[in-house]
Amino acid sequence: QVQLVESGGEVVQAGDSLRLSCAASGSILSMKAMGWYRQAPGKQRESVATIRSDGSTIYADSVKGRFTISRDYAKNTVYLQLSSLKPDDTAVYYCGASLSSWGTGLVRPVEYEYWGQGTQVIVSS
Repeated sequence: QVQLVESGGEVVQAGDSLRLSCAASGSILSMKAMGWYRQAPGKQRESVATIRSDGSTIYADSVKGRFTISRDYAKNTVYLQLSSLKPDDTAVYYCGASLSSWGTGLVRPVEYEYWGQGTQVIVSS
């Protein structure tokens, strides 16, 4: 059982940058994929970034070029660097981990076996 704890969300202005962290309670070496998804009020969950075990990264079109996902195996932590933030990026951001996801694309939220409690990002215009 792995527990994930997100942090780093806050209120920022449009154009600002932010780094979210996802700390795992155990090793993430065995994870086939880890990633971030978000949910804005009244909207469905949206995958924004995935990092697979081979190090490949995949992004949603809405964040491509602005967000960067990375991981630190020594710290069992996954990061999401958010840049050029827009009001539309306002959401609760969740970290997910999958032991079984295969493929090369974005991992859908429903595919994650583990997820955290989320961290709120609010982007004001």
